[in-house]
Amino acid sequence: LGLRGVRSGLARPDLLLTQLRAACRVRSPGPVGVMLPMIASRAEILQVRALLDRALAETGARRPLLGVMIETPAAAMTVDLLHADIDFISIGSNDLTQYALAMDRQNPSLAAQLDALHPAVLRLIGQAADKGAGLNWIGVCGGMASDTASVAILIGLGVRELSVAPARVAEIKAEVRRWTLPDCIDLARKALAQDGPDAVRALVIAHRQP
Repeated sequence: LGLRGVRSGLARPDLLLTQLRAACRVRSPGPVGVMLPMIASRAEILQVRALLDRALAETGARRPLLGVMIETPAAAMTVDLLHADIDFISIGSNDLTQYALAMDRQNPSLAAQLDALHPAVLRLIGQAADKGAGLNWIGVCGGMASDTASVAILIGLGVRELSVAPARVAEIKAEVRRWTLPDCIDLARKALAQDGPDAVRALVIAHRQP
């Protein structure tokens, strides 16, 4: 809720410009991307794009992909308004969950209730994925991406990239293989209609293929 993410960069455009120049100078055989955290409005993206244009002019580099972290409900609900100015989105499940549920994820008293499988969070993710259709990619990062109970639902909601903790990669791959895409879509539809995260987790267990 404070001066963090893209807000801190725009508060110090000199430092942000230095970072963008560095990103422009990266040489890689694959695509280079710049991802903006804590976006809440298109105006923030346009301010960064203006600085990126300046960095490109100064370095003569190839334009990197520009993406945003979907961590605020505002961004999740307005991906269609951001679509023309970005190349990809990554849904930050940890922050999106705490802001959607108004629960500080650093507060140990709330840890047990802070569950990204809350239907409200799933609806925000589904809305973001739907409005982001046509972008280079739609991903999820944070704890949710490494949770086997989330995988099929996320796929059913339209997510196609998961940033998984290295220790969980094999387990998440095995979970993906359990499901067909139609089953994922059906599971996601049912999950959105549940009344809480416990019911969503029970639904996944009931529908999981052996």
